[in-house]
Amino acid sequence: MIANVSNSSSAQPTGPSKPVSGKAGQKGLRQTPKDVVHISGAGQSALQEATETREQTEKEAMSGDIQAQRLLAREAAEKAAEQMK
Repeated sequence: MIANVSNSSSAQPTGPSKPVSGKAGQKGLRQTPKDVVHISGAGQSALQEATETREQTEKEAMSGDIQAQRLLAREAAEKAAEQMK
C-alpha cells in the first residue's frame, strides 16, 4: 500500500525539556522490561544440531543417524578437495 506524504511541516517547536527528578524518575530506572522468547521444538532441534560437537556427531553416525553420516561424509570430501589443491 502506498500512502501520500505531504511536504508541509506540522511539528511545533517546544521549549527545553525538563529533567525528571524525584521518585517517578528513579522508579523508571529500576524497572527493566523482560522479554520472553519461546523456541519451537523444531527450532530447539536445529539449535542442538548446529551446536553439536564433532564427537557427538561421530557417536550419532556410528549408531545409525543418517544426517550425521552425511555430514561426516561431506566434511571428509571437503577436506580431501582442499588437500588436492
